[in-house]
Amino acid sequence: MNTSRLLARLIGPLFLAIGAGLFLNSAVYYAMSQEFLRSLSLIYLSGFLTLLAGIAIVNFHNLWVSDWRVIITIFGWLAVIGGAVRLILPQAVQSVGGTMLASPAAQTIGGVVVLALGAWLTYAGYLEKTPKTSRAKRRGKK
Repeated sequence: MNTSRLLARLIGPLFLAIGAGLFLNSAVYYAMSQEFLRSLSLIYLSGFLTLLAGIAIVNFHNLWVSDWRVIITIFGWLAVIGGAVRLILPQAVQSVGGTMLASPAAQTIGGVVVLALGAWLTYAGYLEKTPKTSRAKRRGKK
């Protein structure tokens, strides 16, 4: 299995579960978000873990191609940037997060985006068929 499929199989179901949770349990997610934003320590810890995950993705999957795999690369770079911001400016995360929580549409839009990405990556990782290549092509022969 290639790296793109493996990462899609990891990230897709995770995003599906988070997106479903945002819709099925929105009050609890809202409360968790408020609690998270009150804790600079949690913001810092999440920054550490997010930066670490982003660096891992970028190191193993820095593919700038014109198909679904670029979503994983973009996600990796966004994790690097988001993790670094949480480590360097946790108080800015509190401010921006508080502004986003004040908008009821933000949670809905976030849920739709995360759910759609999760569905797409899950499909690409588990269900999409890979094109068959001949043995001669795999061996480098014409």
